[in-house]
Amino acid sequence: MSSLKFRLKRLFERIWVPIGAYGLLGVIAAAIGSMLADVIPSSLAFQIGAESIDAILNIMASSMLAVTTFSLSIMLSAFNTASSTATPRAFLLLKTDQTAQQVLASFIGAFIFSLVGIISLQIGLYGEGGRVILFGATLLVLSLIIINLVRWIGHLTDFGRLGDTLARVERAATDAMAARLAAPFLGGRPFIATVPTDAVPIRATDIGHVSFIGLTRLNKLAETHGASIYLEVLPGGFVTRGTPLAHVAGGPVGPDYDSLLQDALSCFEISADRSFDQDPRFGLIVMSEIASRALSPAVNDPGTGIDVIRRMTRVLSQWDTPADPEVTLSHLFVRGLRAEDALVDAFQAIARDGAALMEVQIAVQRSLLALTRLQPPVFGPAAVVQSQRALAHAADAMLIGADIDRLRQMSDDIATAARPAQGHIAQI
Repeated sequence: MSSLKFRLKRLFERIWVPIGAYGLLGVIAAAIGSMLADVIPSSLAFQIGAESIDAILNIMASSMLAVTTFSLSIMLSAFNTASSTATPRAFLLLKTDQTAQQVLASFIGAFIFSLVGIISLQIGLYGEGGRVILFGATLLVLSLIIINLVRWIGHLTDFGRLGDTLARVERAATDAMAARLAAPFLGGRPFIATVPTDAVPIRATDIGHVSFIGLTRLNKLAETHGASIYLEVLPGGFVTRGTPLAHVAGGPVGPDYDSLLQDALSCFEISADRSFDQDPRFGLIVMSEIASRALSPAVNDPGTGIDVIRRMTRVLSQWDTPADPEVTLSHLFVRGLRAEDALVDAFQAIARDGAALMEVQIAVQRSLLALTRLQPPVFGPAAVVQSQRALAHAADAMLIGADIDRLRQMSDDIATAARPAQGHIAQI
């Protein structure tokens, strides 16, 4: 993802952008009636009184203000529900919901259109032909409002509910994982060796999560200066001041080298919050948090925990052993995503928080067994580690020996399925 595309994506996720666009369209639509008043032939100009249009616009303005206020209160309630029943990290996905943004934007745009039309009628800006155009535009706006009201009512049946929030997180994690599988090393060369001893580090100057890396620009800098750049972090990684973000090997000497380091540092964006973009692990972490909340004694909802396990299994099942990845950024060396880290993000907290629940432990073991059988070289060694860790939690919390024996048998099945891939560390 280029830097411009990333910034535009972030910009259009902000709710004021569609609201401003609809509001501007409302102003333009109301102004067209005045600008094209003389274009309407007198034979087509209906006897539409200013009072009738003014009444319609007044009704529209007052109702849109009430509907917008009501919709905002519903959105805030949905945000609070998602934060309390799922996880506050899921709020990021609800906040950027396109349907909610478009509906609110159309309501506010209709409100602005009504205000502009009312003011224009009061000052006599429209002639007879202008009122015809305004009347037609008003009918179009009313049609848009009706359509969006129907969409909004249907959307509210699920918006902010736990199932809807889980589906959004799964979709975001699936998309991020698919993007990573399409470019296992983000277009660079696999970074599987050590950094050259003469490489100079690029150190972070802020504290936070790496939200974006301008890989294309970074590769262009390295190519221009005849250098190679070894990335030490991936999007989503947490860094502090002085943490090496990358190492630069080769390149110019003197002031030009300092300039290269400064330009390379500007390719890393660090923010306080973690993002789903370029970061498939974040979706797994968020789903794991939802399961942990459901498995807490206060909530006691093992069904949600099992549902999360199955969703994470679907996300991880996309992962296979890719062929030689296409290298489009030949001057960059990038570390891959390790299966060990992904399984830790997905299952470690669930196995701990559901230690005493037999049905949850069975779901964890079945998921690990399914992933191991699906791709032994990818998941085998890491699945064995997580399986044995989950078994240790269960043995410490459960009182019935037969249940522990059953889990131990499932853990042995995972070890057997993973045996051909022992000692292999998979990464993409």
